[in-house]
Amino acid sequence: MNNTTKYAVTALAAALGISALAGCGGEDDESAGGEGSKSSKTVTLVSHDSFNASDAVLKAFTKETGYKIKVLKSGDAGAALNQEILTKGSPRGDVFFGADNTLLSRALDNGLFTPYEAKGLDRVAADTRLDADKHRVTPVDTGDICVNYDKKYFADKKLDPPKTFDDLLKPAYKNLLVTENAATSSPGLGFLLGTVATRGEDGYQDYWKKLKDNGVKVVDGWEQAYNDEFSGSAGGRKAKADRPLVVSYASSPPVEVLYADPQPTEAPTGVATGTCFRQIEFAGLLDGAKNEAGGKALLDFLISKRFQEDMPLNMFVNPVVKDAKLPELFKKFGATVDKPATVAPEQIAENREQWVRSWSSLVVK
Repeated sequence: MNNTTKYAVTALAAALGISALAGCGGEDDESAGGEGSKSSKTVTLVSHDSFNASDAVLKAFTKETGYKIKVLKSGDAGAALNQEILTKGSPRGDVFFGADNTLLSRALDNGLFTPYEAKGLDRVAADTRLDADKHRVTPVDTGDICVNYDKKYFADKKLDPPKTFDDLLKPAYKNLLVTENAATSSPGLGFLLGTVATRGEDGYQDYWKKLKDNGVKVVDGWEQAYNDEFSGSAGGRKAKADRPLVVSYASSPPVEVLYADPQPTEAPTGVATGTCFRQIEFAGLLDGAKNEAGGKALLDFLISKRFQEDMPLNMFVNPVVKDAKLPELFKKFGATVDKPATVAPEQIAENREQWVRSWSSLVVK
């Protein structure tokens, strides 16, 4: 669960982020990047802009381990990963967080991580452990990329919102959907992969031809799609946006409730649960990390119950630890996705670039 706001809704998965946390640790630390190895009191986490955690939780890590966390944010998940590939062997930090299942093969193929089996991994859901045999990465969270809809629009039009990928092709929804560019956006790529999963490698191109004919609009990234184009978001309502369907996350509705003033009793947006693609986000100990001991302690902490229960209302993602509890607001207003679309990581690795090129030639040419 990677990619990221002027509006606090951007704390969703790899594309959404409350960019409130620049780091934890002062200039008087022995090293900002882990210099001094075992003696360093700072461990550096390299991440996308969406990483966020409560101050109390970060302080608890320091109290438990003696290490302060410095967070180095590097744009969206793809951009952050690219920077680590460019600095392979001489990393900018000790741990990288944010490679999801759509990008995982790039990280592993480039040998970015030192294997480490995090403490407590036996409590992590087995279906998220995509590198279980080698332990190069540790699952941290999951999220579902789904079409969201503006409840007021559909109520006013006395029109049922779409439920599935097939529904989006119906004339009733012509010119209503906005999505992100699959070549530049994590949710855009996830949505593309969802169509591959449901239509197959032989059918997804025909699906996108029909979706284009039905008036889908493509923009560069999530913030533009959700905050500027989607009529159901706070930003979209202010901008008088005219697209009542948007590719976002199953956890978008709780964000709309949490940051509304006053908070509504019902979320203004809903989720088409038959359009969802499952994202899994990972963290790994960077090869060449200067503070390897601190990095291992941080990986242990990322799957601790305390951190896992802190994530939902800070990054709006789901815990991977089986005994972690979801907050009431998240359970009440978030959508439950029982059967999200998935694509095997090895299939993504082999075909991702070709799928994106084909999609681009069909949709954005």
